[in-house]
Amino acid sequence: MCGIAGIFLPPDAADPGLLSAIRPMTASIRHRGPDSDGFWSDREAGVALGHRRLAIVDLTEGGHQPMLSHSGRLVMTFNGEVYNFQALRRELEDLGHSFRGGSDTEVMLGAIESWGLERALQRFTGMFALGLWDRRARVLHLVRDRMGKKPLYIARIGRALVFASELKAIRMFPGFQARIDREAVAAMLARGTMPDRCCIWHDVFKLPPGAMLSVSADEIADAPDTATLKSRIHQWWSLAAVAEEGRKNPFVSDDVALVAELDELLRLTVRERMVADVPLGAFLSGGIDSSTVVALMQAQSNRPVRTFTIAFRERGYDESAEAGRIARHIGTDHTELHLTPAEAREVIPELPRIWDEPFADSSQIPTLLVSRLARSDVTVALSGDGGDECFAGYSRHFLAVRLASLLGMPPILRRTAADFLVHLANGASEEIVNRLPVPDGLRRSLRGDRLRRLSDLFAANGDREIYRRLTRVSELTLARDAEAAEPDAPVLDDLVSQLIFRDMTGYLTSDILVKLDRASMATSLEARCPLLDHRVVEFAWRLPTAVKVRHGQGKWILRQVLARYLPRHLFERPKQGFDVPVGAWLKGPLRAWAADLLTESRLRRHDLLDAGAVQACWAEHLSGRRDHSQALWAVLMLEAWLDEVAGPPATTPVGEFDLALQGS
Repeated sequence: MCGIAGIFLPPDAADPGLLSAIRPMTASIRHRGPDSDGFWSDREAGVALGHRRLAIVDLTEGGHQPMLSHSGRLVMTFNGEVYNFQALRRELEDLGHSFRGGSDTEVMLGAIESWGLERALQRFTGMFALGLWDRRARVLHLVRDRMGKKPLYIARIGRALVFASELKAIRMFPGFQARIDREAVAAMLARGTMPDRCCIWHDVFKLPPGAMLSVSADEIADAPDTATLKSRIHQWWSLAAVAEEGRKNPFVSDDVALVAELDELLRLTVRERMVADVPLGAFLSGGIDSSTVVALMQAQSNRPVRTFTIAFRERGYDESAEAGRIARHIGTDHTELHLTPAEAREVIPELPRIWDEPFADSSQIPTLLVSRLARSDVTVALSGDGGDECFAGYSRHFLAVRLASLLGMPPILRRTAADFLVHLANGASEEIVNRLPVPDGLRRSLRGDRLRRLSDLFAANGDREIYRRLTRVSELTLARDAEAAEPDAPVLDDLVSQLIFRDMTGYLTSDILVKLDRASMATSLEARCPLLDHRVVEFAWRLPTAVKVRHGQGKWILRQVLARYLPRHLFERPKQGFDVPVGAWLKGPLRAWAADLLTESRLRRHDLLDAGAVQACWAEHLSGRRDHSQALWAVLMLEAWLDEVAGPPATTPVGEFDLALQGS
């Protein structure tokens, strides 16, 4: 795992001073690769490549980057891991290729030289973002992995094309104009995270997952703008095509055969990710996904696997006891860190710097802390991320099954139902709710804010609008500008499949993977996700929805796999997110910090926020009438980010009031 950066200038503008910016750009992302740095440049071609290395496989100089291919034609700076490189190496050796070292980077270059870039990419199994300069064709290729696990930002600055793993490096290039994209702000406030299709800065964009951008020396000389560059992006792998293929060719095997096949596939993907020349472990939260990964690791290891869990004192936010019981049953070498609320809150001032863009999933705090804990003992950690997206693990997936017939009613009936639910939410008696002809599980959810959200759902028009309403953090309009519409999705057989597709192309790439990458890389830890191997994703899309959601539960098939390794009483319990009690903190220990950031003058300083709506939201939250913690956390993370990059620091640091609140 590493950090990469690059510069591409037109030949007539190949200023050595501009090319030398590759060094401060690369230095700004040292945390992604603390072991060494590397640079390569060609002044005549106008190209400079930089690399920060976190040595995982082949710790010698044989893995140093940027790396030239054997012929000298290709130069590559690469971030990530290709897990099947040993098999590819043997195949290339049979074709007559020889290797100097033992790294996956050298194998990748050999594969690209032998088979061509796109065919080689189709053969790679792993996570990666790379910049590849073809010295003969004078073309720069930028590539991102299938699921978007590794980030790649691209910017047009003056006449230069600049790319990097993080925005920190982009901002180090001379002439960068820090202009905030208002549409991106609106999207972030609505979702709590920055959509992958957006960037906080104008004229900067993220290469989409499974995509490639190729730019020649002649094309860069024509000074293409950002829109032109985006129009040249090519998908070398498409989730939409995978979903469509799964719809056309679903599995027809029985449950027993499907469970056995998934078990075998997951054992393979976990085993591949256990290859490393450095200490390796895993995150263990005690949930279905991480427990499955750890169980499969231990089943294929001849020594106890190192596992790591963060424990919180707040009731309802701590799964450490469950994780501990699972670790003892499996036989892992388990480390558990008990945190006070004050210790968890101490990291809040660091969040804007670590995430680079405004990011407001509060589980970023425990994710960062468990990464730091793991890094004290290992350099690589496997994670269970991706199970919810592949196998339908979110409450919205179960809700879609429960409400399928109701959401399929004619619009006029749905609007009537929405009006009735609003009436209930505004004070109708418990007796009315108890008499409704609905399942008990649904009846229990017909209270307060949940009723309002359900009403909002019935009023939605189409699956795109349903998903937008299910995933937004607030129904309030907090930004000055409107949020852009969600992109279209392929036509799939049922609402659950539509939601999963949007999760994979939206929530997964903009929240889950960003959270994991920035938190782990901030601590120089490599995080690997076997449940997001492209073969697992493709397998999951061929599964009928009934194999994913059954008996009111998600991840049915994954539970059957886990039951082969763990007794059910250790993992069959209600789903619990990896969260912190932000709502209570904002009314208690974080109140002074939040109030300082939410003053009218601060909210109006960049003309991005509807100050009146934000302050009304704040007042209602403090009163206890509504829980606006998600919406407020999004505003606070935006304001804290603005302080970090465009304004003075807050006058009330978080640490000033932590001492008086130990153990609160």
